[in-house]
Amino acid sequence: MFDVLMKIFGKTEKKSGQIAKERLQVVLIHDRASVSPEVMEELKNDIIAVISKYMDVNKSGMEISLANDADSVALVANIPVQSLHHSRR
Repeated sequence: MFDVLMKIFGKTEKKSGQIAKERLQVVLIHDRASVSPEVMEELKNDIIAVISKYMDVNKSGMEISLANDADSVALVANIPVQSLHHSRR
């Protein structure tokens, strides 16, 4: 379904060169932010634990990365949601 939405909004599949460039950028950003892969994995696990209280997520499809924006670094998370939990009130 995501692919259909991407095509509707004019996004096309990326070529391998573009994908490689983006992966290299992610590696460089992680290096600049001094975040080890272990810390990123812990962060991912913590986010899963918190979000899982409110919804079921596809843990294997979850992606977390750091993005460089001018002079700052942003945490970017793509978390596929399978369903919402009913209200716990």
